[in-house]
Amino acid sequence: MPSRPDGSQASGKLRPPGLGLLLAEARGLFELNASLLLSPVLMRAPRGDGHPVLALPGFLASDLSMAPMRRYLSELGYDAQAWRMGRNIGGLGRMREALHARLAEIHAATGRKVSLVGWSLGGVYARDLALQAPEMVRYVVTLGSPFANDVRATNATQLYEALSGERVEDLAELRKAIAGDLPVPATSIYSRADGIVNWRTCLLRPSDRAENVEVYLASHVGLGVNPAALWAVADRLAQPEGEFWPFDRAGPFAIAYAPPEQAVSA
Repeated sequence: MPSRPDGSQASGKLRPPGLGLLLAEARGLFELNASLLLSPVLMRAPRGDGHPVLALPGFLASDLSMAPMRRYLSELGYDAQAWRMGRNIGGLGRMREALHARLAEIHAATGRKVSLVGWSLGGVYARDLALQAPEMVRYVVTLGSPFANDVRATNATQLYEALSGERVEDLAELRKAIAGDLPVPATSIYSRADGIVNWRTCLLRPSDRAENVEVYLASHVGLGVNPAALWAVADRLAQPEGEFWPFDRAGPFAIAYAPPEQAVSA
């Protein structure tokens, strides 16, 4: 059946990104280098208030992958925390208890609500944690996280199922809840040029405290180090606890963001 440019079939079923986008993921290294070159600009982002931020890595990644994010947030004044669980080999059901315990540990040690920044699968975990313990979560930011629509539309699904021992269809009710509205403010940052997950699986339902932010041309493996994505994360986390306003795309990386109406259009 023929596929459309947006990665869907004529039947409406979503498909994983094509081979061209997958091969183009190598540009993630250039996104990291761009952030290093633009670090003086990135440090002009709104300052943090010292509250804890737990950084959750993507599938097959470890805390090392989130080190640039944690360092950036630390320099902006946040208490950036690692997940300390080694390499993420998946398993939403299997990881729930350990993730909740890590969140509770940080919350107890700091006495403050914790913001969650999750890259790819880490973002799925973050949304689940917000559902489990909204009293401990301040804000959720996801980066290229496939939590909505047909979550099988990724180029990592088969490997995820093989390593985690969990089929995507498992825990269907939990996955439905994760795709719904959260009890805390949330931002989903994504790219239509993502070569690993179909961008439509990253879309949350916009509301008065939830939004989608599209970053033009960002790769999946580079989204967590992309300068425009880093700026957006910092901007979102700087909002006072309990408050939310839409992301202002007029900053130094304005050219890198899609307009709000385009970010959720077909």
